[in-house]
Amino acid sequence: MSQPMDQLPATFQHLSMTSGLRAAAARNPAKIAYKQGDRERPYGELVDRIDRISNAISVGLGLGPGAHGAIVAKNSIEYMELVFGASQSGVALATINPRLSPAEIAAICEDAQAQVLFLDELSAQVLGDTELPGIKQRIVIGAGLEDWLAQSRAVGAPPAVAEWGVFTIPYTSGTTGQPKGVLVPYRSRILTLFAMAVEYGCYSPDDRFLAIAPMCHGAGMIFSLAPVFFGGYCEIMDHFNPEQVMQSLKTGQMTGFFGVPTHFHAMMEVEPALLEANRPEHLKTVISNAAALPQAMKERLVDYFGPGLLHETYGSTEAGIVTNLRPADQLRKQACVGQPIACTRLEIRRQDGSLCDPDEVGELFSTSPYLFNGYWNRDAATAEAFQDGWVTVGDLAKRDEEGHVYIVDRIKDMVISGGVNIYPREIEEVLVKHPEIAEAAIVGVPDERWGERLKAFIVAAPGSELDAEGVTAYCEARISRMKTPKDVEFIEQIPRNANGKVLKTELRKRG
Repeated sequence: MSQPMDQLPATFQHLSMTSGLRAAAARNPAKIAYKQGDRERPYGELVDRIDRISNAISVGLGLGPGAHGAIVAKNSIEYMELVFGASQSGVALATINPRLSPAEIAAICEDAQAQVLFLDELSAQVLGDTELPGIKQRIVIGAGLEDWLAQSRAVGAPPAVAEWGVFTIPYTSGTTGQPKGVLVPYRSRILTLFAMAVEYGCYSPDDRFLAIAPMCHGAGMIFSLAPVFFGGYCEIMDHFNPEQVMQSLKTGQMTGFFGVPTHFHAMMEVEPALLEANRPEHLKTVISNAAALPQAMKERLVDYFGPGLLHETYGSTEAGIVTNLRPADQLRKQACVGQPIACTRLEIRRQDGSLCDPDEVGELFSTSPYLFNGYWNRDAATAEAFQDGWVTVGDLAKRDEEGHVYIVDRIKDMVISGGVNIYPREIEEVLVKHPEIAEAAIVGVPDERWGERLKAFIVAAPGSELDAEGVTAYCEARISRMKTPKDVEFIEQIPRNANGKVLKTELRKRG
């Protein structure tokens, strides 16, 4: 006889984000879970501090399941402890980018209905006396946090929270509008961890992972969680320094590393002698995510790190990890993001909802156990993202005969010129192959005759003498005249958010 859906068997246990940490602590409490600079946190101490944070939140602050808090801080061991501890109490933290202005931070705290705010010392100084009406208490990481924890004690794991409850609330970058709070459930992220362990092969208890991506973003968070969930070791960097990263990969005997394209560009520009001296010997997995990795950069990474290591992953905070291009296909499948990961189904649909043929461009939808619960207090946006259990974030894609997926562009970034759909990413891939172009971004700008015309923003490579005419001639020799940018502007830096995504709204304003 089948079990009724509303009755849980006696052996049922809700998926818990701290279950992996507790198992690791039980095996070896003295093993180091996290390291940051000269500081180390063994598993036994990590679990104790997480439990004291949970107790301080639930008993000291009187917050429980369904309540929200917020954290504004750079990467740290304490950042992860606070996220673990708050979520264990059923309190979801809005993970706010510390690079935002005080007004933007205040707006997100108000939108999230946060009642407690954790922040590092720099963010506390920046925020100053900014009014935060809903915040009952501000706790500064450092002496303030330690004093707060000294008044709490570990009373064992708190009561289980429902696995479909909200783990964290990362806010979208706002590249195309007002930031929205993404409700990420425990179940989604825990199952994602298991899928990552299968896909990447670098999350055993014996593995060592380097975490540098901002924890305030979905990818930075999940790639800092995975190593310790499975009982491994994770070294945290609170700021990005390409020379330091290269040295840590070698001296720390790292087996796994995650970065965004901006990181990889900077790493490959490190002095050649330093690159050669710090060629990693233990690395077995290199993961790229968050933005498109140009094919030219893929080739450089494979040449430096060697074959069999590089993965390019596609996903979103809303849908989780969707696809992954495995090492064997990196050079065979150009500008490709691979195939769906475990337990994921994917469809590419026309505007009428019908399925696209192979190599036909349409909107990408996915469904899996990794989806978000919706946007916080944004019913219309949630309804737009979901269609019968499938989710979309507005990406255009195509699929080849072998089932490999290619992200063509975002719907909102597509340019319509003279009634023809033009995909900027295709042109950007061509431009970055030029030896004198370090980075490139294409946007559409208003045009009285064509509706929109293409404008290229170019970051020249050091020592380049390339000019606009040279860019035009290069494009005309490789792509159709229709896709050749009509305007070219050289700039010092492509504007990006903290997760490496190009802020094309800023470029359109400039254009």
